[in-house]
Amino acid sequence: MKQRIITGLIAGSLFAALCIIGSVPYQLLLLAMACIGYFEYARMHHDKRFDTSTIIGYIAVFGLVIPWSHWGISWPISVESIMWLAMFALLCMTVLTKNKVPIQTVALLWIGAFYIGIGFKYMMLTRTGMGADGLFWTLMLFSSIWASDIGAYFIGRAIGKHKLWPAISPNKTIEGAVGGVIASVLSAVIFALVRPDVLSMVTAVGIGLAAAGAGQMGDLIQSAFKRVRGVKDSGALFPGHGGILDRVDSWIIVFPLVHILGLLAT
Repeated sequence: MKQRIITGLIAGSLFAALCIIGSVPYQLLLLAMACIGYFEYARMHHDKRFDTSTIIGYIAVFGLVIPWSHWGISWPISVESIMWLAMFALLCMTVLTKNKVPIQTVALLWIGAFYIGIGFKYMMLTRTGMGADGLFWTLMLFSSIWASDIGAYFIGRAIGKHKLWPAISPNKTIEGAVGGVIASVLSAVIFALVRPDVLSMVTAVGIGLAAAGAGQMGDLIQSAFKRVRGVKDSGALFPGHGGILDRVDSWIIVFPLVHILGLLAT
């Protein structure tokens, strides 16, 4: 537990500092995290971590996450084009390797590139693409996600009796999930009280509900991946905490969703 707390404080402080600084340091951090996250994902689903098929996935992730316009680079290829080209290249690998890299593998690698790349793309967009309020929206979303995690953990330990989804994550309870929703909504409401000119109370409640619901589902999705592959953690980058994907499983679901739902003011 001591190691877990120390690792969490160091990693959390560094992440928060770079998030506040923003600009290139934060962008490079997100790019590095996306790359490591895809490495962990590929390791779970593919025997070879740096073969041609996996490299295609890395290229797709970079193409999605890099903030081209903020770096002054004209990039005419859309998200749909990047993912179609990645799909085509991966499907070609099944032919070129005479099915030594089977369709099941390339499908999983493609899903991973999309899953991780889009998640980090919207994290990048929230901080760098929303003007002067980018930091506000970023901190609000992270606070809601973390409040959900904390609320679910402590309420679940205190009064949790009914299992939420024991086949996937045996320790999660319905009471904990409800506690997470309440904590997430309260966190978002606090941000609305601080900046009512940017965030209305109704929107704050909507974001809190989305962050808790989608965040908890993101956690279960990652648990399902690991259960299928028979691993406890996606990696060992953070002692006591696992890998990158263990830390960002909620983030890469919540950030795209709130944008898709139109809950963030542009």
